[in-house]
Amino acid sequence: MFKNNWKRLLIIFSLIQVSLIASIALSIWAFGNESELLEADAAIVLGTKIIGEEPSPVLEQRIRHAIDLYEAGYVKKIIFTGGITDGADFAESAVSRDFAIRNNVPAEDILIETESLITEENFLFAGELAAANDLSSFLVVSDPLHMKRALLMAEHAGIDAHSSPTPSTEFTSFFKTLPFFAREIICYIAYVAIHAFV
Repeated sequence: MFKNNWKRLLIIFSLIQVSLIASIALSIWAFGNESELLEADAAIVLGTKIIGEEPSPVLEQRIRHAIDLYEAGYVKKIIFTGGITDGADFAESAVSRDFAIRNNVPAEDILIETESLITEENFLFAGELAAANDLSSFLVVSDPLHMKRALLMAEHAGIDAHSSPTPSTEFTSFFKTLPFFAREIICYIAYVAIHAFV
C-alpha cells in the first residue's frame, strides 16, 4: 500500500511538471507572436553571432527589423548590443552598426555597447548607454521565441521596454526551431527559478 501511494504521488508530480513545462512553452510561443508597435526613443537590438565581419543570418534579421522601425519613425535611435563572442575578431554591435550604416541609417542615430557577452549584460550596458543619452523608452528587437525571456530581463534591469520581435526568422523549419525552442524553455525556467530567490 505504502509503495503504491508513492507511485501515485510520483505520477501526479510528473504530470504536474509536464503540465507546467507545457504551459511555459505555450506562453513563450504565444508571446513571440505579440508585437507592441508604438513610438519609443530607441530600439535595443540584442546581439548574436557574427560571421567574420558580417552579421549572421539571424543577426541580420534583427538589424533589418530595427532599420524598418527607424525608417517608419517608431524609433529615433538604434542601440546595438553585443561584445566579442565565440572567438570573433569584432564586437557583434560594431558589425551591426556597420551593416546599418551601409543600409542608410545615419551614424549619429546609432549607439553601440561592446562589452556584453550575454542577454542580461545586453540590457545592463544598453541601459547605461541610454541613460547617458537621455533615452527612456525602448522597443526590444530579437527573435520571436527569445522575446518573453528578454522582456523579463529588461524589466529586471529597470528598462521601459516593449516587444518588437522580428517578423521573419531563420528558425523556420521544425528541425531548426525545435533545438532553439527547447533551449529557450530551459533558459526561461532557469532564469525565473534563479531570480525567485534573489
